[in-house]
Amino acid sequence: MNWLDTIREHLDYNWLRAAHILSVIAWMAGLLMLPRLIIYRLEGEGNPGLVEAMDKAALRLQKIILSPAMHMTWLFGGLLIWQNWQSIHHQPAFWFKIVMVVGLTIVHFYFTRLRKAVIAQPSYISSKKLRLINEIPFVIAIMVVIAAVVYI
Repeated sequence: MNWLDTIREHLDYNWLRAAHILSVIAWMAGLLMLPRLIIYRLEGEGNPGLVEAMDKAALRLQKIILSPAMHMTWLFGGLLIWQNWQSIHHQPAFWFKIVMVVGLTIVHFYFTRLRKAVIAQPSYISSKKLRLINEIPFVIAIMVVIAAVVYI
């Protein structure tokens, strides 16, 4: 038995799955909240106190919840894949889920860059357009949950 097998043997699948689910919940909360804070900031233009408060809240959300939760989601998800590779790699729903999670990651980086762009130039995006874009993470999450629960 090599050292990788020893590690795999000591990682409990249910604890990894629980950690993965909790990190996904935190990541989704951040992905749904960050655009809201940006919208409040955009609609608060002319109110320096509100703009400053929304900028602070968005930065804290990104640094304390959103980015760490994304990294933990990928870490625990990767460990789950590693433990179960033989039973899942041939399933189309598994690959669909991976593509959707990559999509969520792209949305994550888009939102974090958007936060900076709006600070530099408030007219960068309208709050109406951002309200529509804000729905993307939840639509992707619906597809991931169905793929994970129903098909894997």
